[in-house]
Amino acid sequence: MNIAISPSSEKPIYQQLFEQISAQIVKGELEQGYCLPPIRQAARELRVSIITVKKAWEELERSGLIYTVTGKGCFVSEFTSEEMLQKRNEMIVEQLALDASYYKSYGLTLDEVVALLKQVY
Repeated sequence: MNIAISPSSEKPIYQQLFEQISAQIVKGELEQGYCLPPIRQAARELRVSIITVKKAWEELERSGLIYTVTGKGCFVSEFTSEEMLQKRNEMIVEQLALDASYYKSYGLTLDEVVALLKQVY
């Protein structure tokens, strides 16, 4: 598990953790059944609050990417390739919906957003 926290980011740290770990799971970098480090250990290694890590782990579990076995830890859920693709697309659509609202608030058209996205991508 490779995590890079940016304290200067506008995103809360738990969100950075969630996004990075979920991306690693969806890309197959964290294999199914992989045991995430205990919350206290992750907090210590990342130099963040236990509450922050706990919130990220809870979001991962709520999204179905991990599951908890009491007394044993948190593990990456098992998915077929098709289920993983569906999960990835659901997460991307959710983020795109948020992004679209943001762009609409600035009065951008779809064509303008696409042009800007192409520029950045």
